[in-house]
Amino acid sequence: MSDKGIASLTLNPGREKSLLRRHPWVFSGAIARMDGDPSSGETVNLIAADGQFLALAAFSPRSQIRARIWTFESSESVDAEFFRIRIKNAIASREPWLDKGKTNAVRLIHAESDRLPGLIVDRYGDTLVLQSLTAGSEYWKETIASLLNEETGLSTIFERSDADVRELEGFTPRIGPLRGTLKPQPIIITENGLKFHVNIETGHKTGFYLDQRFNHQRLRELAEGRSVLDCFCYTGGFTVNALAGEARSVLSVDTSSDALAMCRENCSLNNLPLDRLDTLDGDVFQVLRKFRDEGRSFDLVILDPPKFAPTAAQAARAARGYKDINLLAFKLLSPGGILVTFSCSGGIDAGLFQKIIASAALDAGVEAQIVERMSQAPDHPVALNFPEGAYLKGLVCIKH
Repeated sequence: MSDKGIASLTLNPGREKSLLRRHPWVFSGAIARMDGDPSSGETVNLIAADGQFLALAAFSPRSQIRARIWTFESSESVDAEFFRIRIKNAIASREPWLDKGKTNAVRLIHAESDRLPGLIVDRYGDTLVLQSLTAGSEYWKETIASLLNEETGLSTIFERSDADVRELEGFTPRIGPLRGTLKPQPIIITENGLKFHVNIETGHKTGFYLDQRFNHQRLRELAEGRSVLDCFCYTGGFTVNALAGEARSVLSVDTSSDALAMCRENCSLNNLPLDRLDTLDGDVFQVLRKFRDEGRSFDLVILDPPKFAPTAAQAARAARGYKDINLLAFKLLSPGGILVTFSCSGGIDAGLFQKIIASAALDAGVEAQIVERMSQAPDHPVALNFPEGAYLKGLVCIKH
């Protein structure tokens, strides 16, 4: 039964099927009519063509995703208490996966996968970083910030709502304090017992790649005794772990001299042997070609590039980029060498990513096997009704 006090979106016949499978998005083309005049982010009823209540959702007048589901239950109301329960449940679900003695940085809320579309909340020590990416999360942002203060006991919340997807919702980027005062940057976090400088104000995403936490740990185990090439190294998540795992040598490549400087600082912070580390400021595509032409080889190559394809529309162009760097990486690997390769592009699913890597190996003229698959850490869960949440794909391949 719908709430008669709010606006309603009635769907075209047959377009309720995805909602009956509990997918949390409704696209503009699915909507037959709108009754009422909801503002951006307001809660609306979603109604099937036969009049059946389907869900309560946040309305987004600018996005192609016109509504994002808050709840499929007609008995629920979308209010402060609703968000308190969702926030409390999300935080509690992280407890089994976090070794507090070794890690103090974690994603507390992961948008649709925690049934809070458009809302990202990361914890770095005693500071929370919030990203509001959609009309619904923007509408409720102040309420959510107050609830986060109460539920975590932390006083500082910094906003990093600067992701490109906000433009699709009609919002401009916003970076700044929501609650409390941010400490001078960078701060120091602990991940898997290692320390890292993080700049919450200017770093990638919310400051650090928290989704790679388990993969960082695994890389530490794989690196022992190997010569390592870390491409798109950023501030050294994999580099630090490779050295901590007693790699014979590590060469870290990135286009940002600031990131490379922090990468070296992070190695020093952990008292790691800098004589085993070299950094190179350069474009990875060009560097890999140069190394190929020079006949260089490595025992372990890490490819963790930025997002090449945010949506499926960019998949074809992105596939060429992924194939190029992986083909070159295979050529640089010594026999028995290991390739650890990732895609964080939402427009490239796991099946397509594997096909791209297989094609790269074929064109490189090498035989290779997948020995492990990697994905995002468990504090970045994937709801079964929202497979789009599985954005991070990783393969560990051995060259023969």
